[in-house]
Amino acid sequence: MTEKFIKNADFNFIQNQVALIKDSYKKNVAPNVIQAVKDLANAKIIELYPNATNEQQKMLDLSAYKTDQEYDKYMRRLQDSRLPLPKIPEAQLKKMFPKNKKLKLPDLDKMNLDQMSYLSWVDISTNKKFIVFELEEKMVGIECKYTILPKDNICSFCNRFGQVAYISTVTKAKKAKNPDYYKAIGNYMCFDSEECNKKITNVDYLTIFLKESLGEKTVL
Repeated sequence: MTEKFIKNADFNFIQNQVALIKDSYKKNVAPNVIQAVKDLANAKIIELYPNATNEQQKMLDLSAYKTDQEYDKYMRRLQDSRLPLPKIPEAQLKKMFPKNKKLKLPDLDKMNLDQMSYLSWVDISTNKKFIVFELEEKMVGIECKYTILPKDNICSFCNRFGQVAYISTVTKAKKAKNPDYYKAIGNYMCFDSEECNKKITNVDYLTIFLKESLGEKTVL
């Protein structure tokens, strides 16, 4: 059995590349153009996993496919190799937010962790949105205040245009000479995190946001 190795964002990225190839066929563009689209897509997909085994490289390679049926079968095979977000015990989740004594947790049993790059839920009563993410092989969490915007906009994390909320969080950054110092940072984020997880193709910006929120140094 092949080891699960494809993270959600990478799966979404591959799915987008396959969609571009299928669209090229439907538009009846010149064969050399289709080949160029396929070669570029294949190179981008292989680059996602520089340390892939021979078996994994063979699984990712789509250069031989031509029909919609072949590409659909390719995506179904990759689906079986999706790496789920680690399931987090409720006790661990509560430890991530020690100041929230009445923390309302989501029903993790109803969530499809295979299709998630991050876990997020909303507590309407406190007007807070919680984000949990795997950062350097450790699950971490932050809480944010949110305000739903009246107009659709672009999510900072998945680049999807739709209903977003402005989220802001107080970072853990401190200044030795000023104990009252605090720094707040904010971003536009999909209010519907399930939809965001379906669209996100790169977690770099999400990683930066979490690191800044936790007061860790980031290198751009």
